[in-house]
Amino acid sequence: MIELVRTNDAVIISFICALLKDAGIEHFVADTNMSIFEGSLGIIPRRIMIDSDCEAQARRLVKDAGIEHELKN
Repeated sequence: MIELVRTNDAVIISFICALLKDAGIEHFVADTNMSIFEGSLGIIPRRIMIDSDCEAQARRLVKDAGIEHELKN
């Protein structure tokens, strides 16, 4: 598993998860519980994790959606 995106923005997380789901790319959001635990102050970002075999396709989806600035380098 590799990190595709790390952000505190719930809208971005939801949008990228929808893109990945529609494309059939398995993913999960890491650190959701820690983010909730810290009181939703936005200190601990959540990470979208994907299988490394899907990285190129996932990155292309995010770029095509116009939010490539959210991608982890």
